[in-house]
Amino acid sequence: MPLKKPHLEFERLDMTKGWATPDGYPDGIKQKILASSLDEKSKSGCRTRLLRFDPGTYTTAPFVHDHWEEVYLVSGDLIVGNDKNGNGGEAFDGAVYACRPPGVLHGPFKSERGCLLFEIHYYDTAAVR
Repeated sequence: MPLKKPHLEFERLDMTKGWATPDGYPDGIKQKILASSLDEKSKSGCRTRLLRFDPGTYTTAPFVHDHWEEVYLVSGDLIVGNDKNGNGGEAFDGAVYACRPPGVLHGPFKSERGCLLFEIHYYDTAAVR
């Protein structure tokens, strides 16, 4: 039976607290989990989070995971496809969205001015039919 996220009714977010660097990410990238039942071991559940890049922060290698991912750029700029030194890539700002199925390589990522992303991650076998 799939795990369910909690029911939350317009919880006030303290945007100054509760941020942590996800495993394998550089220090300039922080996440704030909004709601989660994601269990990567049992490959079930879902997670909603905010992901924040400090200005000038970049990753050095593409990412791949075994769950769906939806990403919306809330504010700032995001560069996709930079090299391991943070150079190059395609720049985005404004309202952009990505929806990635499991197993898709994406990134590396960089932000010149800093950015805030809204992300949803989930295991959903019905979505791949």
